[in-house]
Amino acid sequence: MGAEELGSAVRLQKVLARAGVSSRRGAELLITEGRVRVNNRVVTELGSRIDPARDHLTVDGRAIQLEAPVYIVLNKPDGVVSSGEAERDDRDRPTVVSLLRGVSQRVFPVGRLDFHTRGVLLLTNDGDLSSRLLHPRYKVEKTYHAKFQGQPSAETLQALEAGVTLEDGTVTAPLTELLVMKDTETNMWVQMTLTQGLYRQVRRMGEAVGHPVLKLLRVAFADITADGLSEGEWRHLRDAEVAALKSRVGLA
Repeated sequence: MGAEELGSAVRLQKVLARAGVSSRRGAELLITEGRVRVNNRVVTELGSRIDPARDHLTVDGRAIQLEAPVYIVLNKPDGVVSSGEAERDDRDRPTVVSLLRGVSQRVFPVGRLDFHTRGVLLLTNDGDLSSRLLHPRYKVEKTYHAKFQGQPSAETLQALEAGVTLEDGTVTAPLTELLVMKDTETNMWVQMTLTQGLYRQVRRMGEAVGHPVLKLLRVAFADITADGLSEGEWRHLRDAEVAALKSRVGLA
């Protein structure tokens, strides 16, 4: 919560979104369903305002801790789960939360990277921003370096760029960019920029064209990179970076 809002009335759905409870639209649904209480009184009217510095807020009986917004970029290593629920998952695998030493606020990943996918992962407690960054409407770009098995032909690369049909019948949207980085006798490294965010999309695209992805690294989310960060390291986003992300999805 910005300092200018802490001592004044703020829309309830905005408070819930900023606290990471849900997106703003999801918060509106929680309110109209009567699941939100302010000072132990059910509030169902959209547009209701509260003072986050003074009022007590609960959702489904759970107290909501109103914390300052946090924005982090992590250089995710291989073998780590993209989950914000606990430091280890139910299979006793480490999660990205276990890497965020010194972060007292509860944050969650903006989207996911597969267990074996490395690179740029954003984390925040700003549910409103997270929801918009992932929404197809805003077409936020994500750039990957993918190592394909074998040597995809020029026709195959053109198909990947134009859109391919996945195993469930989904046709992928055209890529913003496809660039061959390195080509050897046994594999090919390709840079791909996409605006979709389908589950395991790049790996499924490789499977669809008969060239499985052997290694996958996300090098940018919007304009945010992990430059200067070793694997497992993280940093807070700079104010200008946060402002640029918000502007990109209409939250400026």
